[in-house]
Amino acid sequence: MKKKKRRLTAKAKLLLIALLVPVSAVLFTLTAIIWTTLRHPSVIQKSASTLIDLHDRHGGLTIPDEYIPIYKAAADEYDIPWTLLAAHHRVETRFSTMDPLLSPTGAEGHMQFMPCTFVGWSYPGCSGLGKGDIPEKDKTDPAIIAEYGGYGVDGSGDGKADPYNLEDAIFSAANYLSKSGAADGHIEKAIYHYNHSDKYVEDVLWFFDEYEAQQTKQAKK
Repeated sequence: MKKKKRRLTAKAKLLLIALLVPVSAVLFTLTAIIWTTLRHPSVIQKSASTLIDLHDRHGGLTIPDEYIPIYKAAADEYDIPWTLLAAHHRVETRFSTMDPLLSPTGAEGHMQFMPCTFVGWSYPGCSGLGKGDIPEKDKTDPAIIAEYGGYGVDGSGDGKADPYNLEDAIFSAANYLSKSGAADGHIEKAIYHYNHSDKYVEDVLWFFDEYEAQQTKQAKK
């Protein structure tokens, strides 16, 4: 005798369809992701970069106590928020923990000044990115800096304006940011003037806002 084939009831069919739809959707999504990754690996790289950025940012929310009096003194001198200096210091050299304090492009010191910006763009030979060919004795001479319109400042009072001296570097950064618009409240403009990069502006603003929020919270205690 032939066995009768069992037929699914209408209710069972509907249940089966209901189960298969989400499974199909998941498979479709996974296929799309794999296909996109193979064709556009930059998407995955960008996502990884974003995660690294988030980790990096949240790892720098504590301002070293020993730097705060210097930030505040320089900020008072040039009428800018001291937290802006802290934000720049964090982004530029991770609070001076970068070793060496010299970038591949030639930016020097705790706050990463290009030599021609520090000494003055009218100094002979200054062009391009601003690395220049400036002798060390001229690079740290306040008289030379004044003559050529640089932003270098003798913040420590030792008679030299040295980007590798922490106080000099921070006072010089305050001077630069102040004259770039920060003293008039144009914070974003000043940051962009310091480094012509939208990503740089975004990073400095993020830390600046975080440090400002910290100060507001402490003031309410």
